[in-house]
Amino acid sequence: MNRIWNSVVGKLWVTILLLVSFVLFVFTVLMLEFLQNYHMQQAEISLRQTAATIASIVDDNETAESTSQLLTDILPEGTNALIAINHLEVSFALQEGVNKKEIQDEILANKSFHEIFQSDEPIIKEMMMPSSTDKGKMESYVVLGFPLNVENEVHGAVFIYQSPDALHKTSKETTKIVFLAAFIAFVLTTFFAFFLSSRITSPLRKMRELAFEIAKGNFEAKMPTTQNDEIGQLAVAFNQMGRQLKHNLEVINQENEQLSNILTSMTDAVITFNRDRTILLSNPPAERLMQKWFVNKGSQSAKPIPPELYHMLDHVLMFEDKLEEEIEMDGNYYTFTISPLYSGELIRGAVAVIRDMTEQHRLEKLRSDFIANVSHELRTPISMLQGYSEALMDDDFIQDQEERNEITKIIYDESKRMGRLVTDLLDLARMESGHMTLYKDEVPINSTFERITQKFAQVAKEKHVQLLFNSEFDNDARISMDEDRIEQVLTNLVDNALRHTDEGSVIVKIEQEPTFAKISVQDTGHGIPQEDLPYVFERFYKADKARTRSKGGTGLGLAIARNIVKAHSGNIMVDSVLKEGTTFTFYLPFE
Repeated sequence: MNRIWNSVVGKLWVTILLLVSFVLFVFTVLMLEFLQNYHMQQAEISLRQTAATIASIVDDNETAESTSQLLTDILPEGTNALIAINHLEVSFALQEGVNKKEIQDEILANKSFHEIFQSDEPIIKEMMMPSSTDKGKMESYVVLGFPLNVENEVHGAVFIYQSPDALHKTSKETTKIVFLAAFIAFVLTTFFAFFLSSRITSPLRKMRELAFEIAKGNFEAKMPTTQNDEIGQLAVAFNQMGRQLKHNLEVINQENEQLSNILTSMTDAVITFNRDRTILLSNPPAERLMQKWFVNKGSQSAKPIPPELYHMLDHVLMFEDKLEEEIEMDGNYYTFTISPLYSGELIRGAVAVIRDMTEQHRLEKLRSDFIANVSHELRTPISMLQGYSEALMDDDFIQDQEERNEITKIIYDESKRMGRLVTDLLDLARMESGHMTLYKDEVPINSTFERITQKFAQVAKEKHVQLLFNSEFDNDARISMDEDRIEQVLTNLVDNALRHTDEGSVIVKIEQEPTFAKISVQDTGHGIPQEDLPYVFERFYKADKARTRSKGGTGLGLAIARNIVKAHSGNIMVDSVLKEGTTFTFYLPFE
């Protein structure tokens, strides 16, 4: 029921009913008033006609019997009459019911009728008199006084009064008819109002259902346009709105998808802030960066971003100015670019673009270190070449041929060292640029690696170091690899092991994994400090911190070895304990 009253149908229906009820009420009241006046006029006319007839009869007849008989025939039902000579004496009365004497006295005692005995004009008046049907009741009567024998100066009069029952009966019947008609009109109005309301609001209900469908995302729903009136035009406009809304949402979704793809593909972190400093949007690099910040801070702070960023954000929101700064936090370097976001003329937030410059700083440091290392590595042989060349040019300095030969040999060794350095640098640059070509072939595992190991047998014997080779593979086991390149790797690892082992052993071991061949070179030498282990494969790393020439090498061997192993889809790693030994391990996959 509440649903009906709260609907447009119920409201329109009630409005029409109230309007029609008000009109019917006014019409009924006016109609009853009109009919009552009409009945009174008709009763007055009837009384005048009856009184005139009685007056002519009384004037023409002399006997009371004949007059009484005629009056009985003439008077309508419910109408009484009396003939008075003056206001004190009644000569004839034809009256029904009770209270006859009281009614006569009331009529004759009324001063309004005293003039009728001297006037030739009839007098009509509505009076309250005792009821003719009930002794203890007063009723309203219409009394007409009509003069008799008007040619005489003083004459009699006939008084005709009608019982109110006749008037009331007629009024009641008329009232019943009027109320019946009003009730029928109200019922018909109710039916047609409900029908009209339902018919008018039926398209509106369909539009409501269509609006709910559109709100759910069903933009294919359409409103039938069978009418050409305002509702039909509204349905057409509604369908156009649905199509336009679908188009706009598709455009917005495309823009959002494009923006999302752009943000996702960006390497920089992007964070959008609301004016209250809450995060509205962030791309995957920003989420990873915030997770990193949170993990680094631990339980010290519950905020997802560092306070430095909050300070810069406050500055941007307060002064409405773009801000760019580079900040170092926890050993990492970040470039922050924060710009305000406007909604009209008001700032609704800010967007921060964060770039992690740590790797760039590291590469810059590596570049500077590389230049310093190359300069250092080249400066020593160049200085020696320059010095000994000047000695050869000075005949007074060199006394015999043996000394000249020794200086020539030193110059030759240093030039070879410079050649190796340049060659290694070129090889490393070629590998890191991806231009290294591998010439793979199926080779026997045991015999190949044992041959490479045995190249260092004489060097190990001279240093009193025990050189061993162990393998878990069968003698017929083979592997696909570039033999020259892998020989370069293993040669570098064994040579390093021998150079950094004064006494003890160097073991080359080959172990069998499900899909890899594990080759390890283990020594009992000086070892590498734990803090240096992450950098052993960097260019120009040397275990000899003083960079003395006694150990030889250019510091590029391990960097070259790592690139060769990676080119074979393998991996290389190191494990070392200071003063106990070092183990280099690399893996080669079976293909």
